[in-house]
Amino acid sequence: MNSVIANGARRLMLALGVAMLSACTTLMPVPEGTKLVGQPQAAVQAAFGPPTDVFQLRDGTSRWIYTKQPLGQYAYGADFDRNGNLTRFSNVLSTLELYKAQVGTWTKQDVAEHFGMTRLPVDYYPLMRREVWSYRFRHEDVWPSLYHFYFDDAGILRQTQITPDPMYDPDERRR
Repeated sequence: MNSVIANGARRLMLALGVAMLSACTTLMPVPEGTKLVGQPQAAVQAAFGPPTDVFQLRDGTSRWIYTKQPLGQYAYGADFDRNGNLTRFSNVLSTLELYKAQVGTWTKQDVAEHFGMTRLPVDYYPLMRREVWSYRFRHEDVWPSLYHFYFDDAGILRQTQITPDPMYDPDERRR
C-alpha cells in the first residue's frame, strides 16, 4: 500500500512540475521569450504555441504576434531575422511601444504589423471619415485603458487617443 501511495505522490509531483513549468511560460511570457533569443521559430512555437498573427516584413524579417485581445491587455511580438531565428520578444502593447506609431506616416498595415490585428470591433465615424481600431492595454503598466488608432479613408493613421477602458469601470459594469 505504501508503494502505491509513493508512486501516486511521485506522479502528482511530476504533474505539478510540468504544470508549473508551463505556467511560467504563460504567466511570464517576456522573460521566457527573451531566453529563446537566437533560437529557431520551432522553439518559439514549442514554447508558446501557434501565433495569432504572422507578418512577413518588407526587410525580409518576420514578426509573430501572440495576442490576449479582445479581453486581455497584452500582445507579445516575436521578431525573427531572415534565417528564422528569434531576435526579440516583447510586449508590443506597452505605452512606449504604442507611442512609436507615427501619425501621418503609418498605415493600417504598419499598425497591424507592429501590434497585431485588432480583436475589438472596428468603428467608423462618418462625420470624421475615420475608421478606428482599438486595443486594450495597461497605460504606464498600471491603468486599464484603450488605445485608439484613427485612419482616414486612404488607410493613413491620422490620430491616436487613449481612453479609460469601460470594461474596468465599476459604474459601467452595473448597467
